[in-house]
Amino acid sequence: MTARFVYWMNVSLDLYIERGPDDHSNLDGPDWVRIGEPLHREFNRRAQSMSMFVEGRVVYEMMDPFWPDARTNESLPAFLREYGEIWTSMPKVLVSRTRTTASHNTRIVGGDDAIDQLAALRQSAEGDIGVGGATLATQLLRAGLLDELMLFTHPTILGSGRPLFNDPHPRVDLDLLEQQTYDQGVTLHRYAVRGAN
Repeated sequence: MTARFVYWMNVSLDLYIERGPDDHSNLDGPDWVRIGEPLHREFNRRAQSMSMFVEGRVVYEMMDPFWPDARTNESLPAFLREYGEIWTSMPKVLVSRTRTTASHNTRIVGGDDAIDQLAALRQSAEGDIGVGGATLATQLLRAGLLDELMLFTHPTILGSGRPLFNDPHPRVDLDLLEQQTYDQGVTLHRYAVRGAN
């Protein structure tokens, strides 16, 4: 059984994931992201169902050390402490050319053959593997290895910023798998990528 790479991302209505370089620095994400307790509990549930996370360096460094520290921070609500435990204990792969060390159940994949290493991982693993990071997701998409997009769309138009994927790429057709609506007007759309290897 082959695992599936699932690109999980919060996006604006015009498909930007960041407004600028410091847009991801707040506890609950940037100010345009509307994540209340019900939606975060949904994040927890979906994260728990993953078999592994694969993250680019920027996403990994945004998560660590906040989420490992959150596990025992009694000033945070229980649902945030719970996500901290999920993220910290989940097997993770950090894709980076510059990092040489990582903790919290994380191994590093780097170098020119990183995508080949991830292809081998996908063949040998099972379940859904959450993908974090636009550069990483773009490389997987171009290699025909991205199986699914799981997009939580927030009702904001940013106008500019970091797009969901890097640079123009060939046309990709998708099939809708699921759609849901959550509090504060956030919607989920899950799409299967046609033609994934």
